[in-house]
Amino acid sequence: MKNNLLNKIYPKKTILKIDSKIKLLGIYNTYNTFDFLTVRLLLTVSIFIITLIFSKYGYILALGLSLIFYFTLEYIVLDYPVKKRIKKLEKEALFFFEVLALTLESGRSLKHALNLTTENIDSEISLEFRKTLAEVNLGKSLNESLEAMKKRIPSDTINNAILNMIQSNTFGNSIIDSMYTQIDYLREKQMLDVKAEIAKLPTKVSVISVIFFVPIMMLIILAPVLISYLFS
Repeated sequence: MKNNLLNKIYPKKTILKIDSKIKLLGIYNTYNTFDFLTVRLLLTVSIFIITLIFSKYGYILALGLSLIFYFTLEYIVLDYPVKKRIKKLEKEALFFFEVLALTLESGRSLKHALNLTTENIDSEISLEFRKTLAEVNLGKSLNESLEAMKKRIPSDTINNAILNMIQSNTFGNSIIDSMYTQIDYLREKQMLDVKAEIAKLPTKVSVISVIFFVPIMMLIILAPVLISYLFS
């Protein structure tokens, strides 16, 4: 019934896009597609009506505020958390894949290595793999569970590693070399991210200086003039 209602209001492409974004929020996500789309629509209509009633500028302001809210809500609730999650998962993935690669080098199978790694690492990416293994225990194949996991992971780098696992499990190839390639890439990517943040520091300092220190300096310079003017 809910799906039928959504299909009447939204194009299928929009529903699938929101659904995929919600999945990328991971196992801690509490949203669902129907609730998000319904709440966003109701709030947008409410903002339009309230602005239309209480604003003297009428339709123009009401339409503008409604559209801004409509698209901003999706960014705040879905897009921005997904971007933050990419950084968090990639940071955790470096250590997780290092341990996994060492476990695989000891001669264990991929499933056994994943089991051992998830048991010894407590992180969000470890929980994602733990969920994948739980699905395997419930009857899914490892490849099917890994494919489902890819839909919950917003990082292309991590998904490449998962794809290598699927191919290795399918064709019996060694995954160790490709795993170390992904580890090197993640390490280099994190170093580049740190350098990029350091490069932004002068700009941030300049902005803070303009906002806070320049007014204070102006006040100090002009204070004697203001005092003499007020008490003259």
